[in-house]
Order: sequence, then C-alpha cells, then structure tokens
Amino acid sequence: MTTPVIAVIGTGNMGSSLIGGLIDDGHPRGKIWAADPSKDKLAYLQKTFQIHTTEDNDMAVKAADAVILAIKPEIMPTVTQHLQAAIQSHGPLIISIAAGTREKSLQHWLGGRVPIVRAMPNTPALIKCGATALFANQYVTPKQRNLAESILRAVGVVVWLDKESQLDTVTALSGSGPAYFFFMMEALQQSAEELGLPQDIARLLTLQTALGAARMAIESGLPLKALRQRVTSKGGTTEQGIAVLTQNDFTELFRKTLKAAKLRAEELAKDA
Repeated sequence: MTTPVIAVIGTGNMGSSLIGGLIDDGHPRGKIWAADPSKDKLAYLQKTFQIHTTEDNDMAVKAADAVILAIKPEIMPTVTQHLQAAIQSHGPLIISIAAGTREKSLQHWLGGRVPIVRAMPNTPALIKCGATALFANQYVTPKQRNLAESILRAVGVVVWLDKESQLDTVTALSGSGPAYFFFMMEALQQSAEELGLPQDIARLLTLQTALGAARMAIESGLPLKALRQRVTSKGGTTEQGIAVLTQNDFTELFRKTLKAAKLRAEELAKDA
C-alpha cells in the first residue's frame, strides 16, 4: 500500500501541530510537504521535522493525495483560487480546518467536483488532546474518508457529522468549549483564593480536579448525571454547592451560551 503524500498549506499553530502529530503517528517525513510565505516558519519546520518545505503552494500540492488548508478564512478565497489549476489536474482530497468557510464556497473557488472534508478541531489539538468533527461532501471516497480521519486522529479524537450545518453547533461546543472551561476554572480558582487558599494551591487543585473529572467520565463511560450523583451525598457539601448552581439556572446559562455561539458561527459563515 502506497503511503499518501500530505501537503499542509499554512503552518501556524494548527498546521504545525498536524505535521507533528502525523510524524509521531509514524507518517514518513518524506511524504509531508509544508507551504507558507514565512521563511522563518519553514526553516523551523525543516529543522524540527525534516519535511519538504516551500513558499510555493503549487509545488506543495502537485503530488499530494491530501491537501490540508490550515489558513485563515479571510485569505481562503485568494489561496484556493490560485490552487484551482493544480487541484483540478489530479483531484486530491481537500481538508479545510477554516471555521465558517462553507463547502459550497470552497467548491466554487477550487473549480467544482472536488472531494472536500471540512474539519473543526479545537485548541487542545496543539497538545494532541483535541476533539475534531468532520463532514465529507459527496465526492469524498471511503478511502479518502479514512485518510482524513487518520490525519486528524493524530491530534485527538474524531467524529463524523451527517450534515455540514452541524459544524456550527460543534464550533459552539468543542470549538469554543475550551474557553468555557478555562472561564469556569478561573472562577473556581479565584473563589478558592478568596476563601483563603494560596494561589498556587488553588490553581493546582482546580486544574487537577477538572482533569480528574474528565478522565473519570471518559474511562468509566457512565452518564455524566450518574457521575455527578455519585459525588453528591444527601445533605452534604456538594449538594449545597449544586443547589446554588441550580437556583441560578446553570443549565439554562449554558443553553444560552451555546445558542449565542452557534448563532455567531452561522453569521460568520454567511459573511464568508
């Protein structure tokens, strides 16, 4: 079986993380290309990963089986239109990680009938602990679906969506989600400090509690409600704390939070 050639256009944090994840997963260095206008970024990648690097996007994609578009949405039209001839010449899989850029727009800029997978990763992918949702258009073959999944699985867990519109909800949940958890942890740490704990201890206990709770949920496979109820003894301290959250419509607050973020994702997509 021939190892696919993968080209990464744009080598910012996410593009570089994908390259690192692929190499850690055993993908041959000689089968990875990186393209970026920044000579400094390319020099760093060449030194760190010993992959092919170029400032010429066309050179990177000409032999690629998969092209990862890891660029900002505002430059996506220009970059993809310049790549149209190269993409149309041999039809590689296109994987876009640009939030808000619809498949229909990518299809138009790339010349039509192009296999496209839209991916919505999140920032924990930078430490190979990401959560990525994927959507494939009708031109993507089963082999290409497997390739897209293997690429994104190198930086975390992967799920497939049936509808492109579901990516807006994913953006609101796992895309923006790390910030929600950081905000909650920030509030917990600050409250603990106000109640007398030193900053370093409050921070450590907050972070380890969040990590431990997430790992328990993942490893046990139990419903979150069941895990919460296990900790909530009748008449105990946890019950008192949960009661305050309930009285202040904690669930409704997050319902509104996700709705607002999803609406903004939809608005940004319309403007793209």
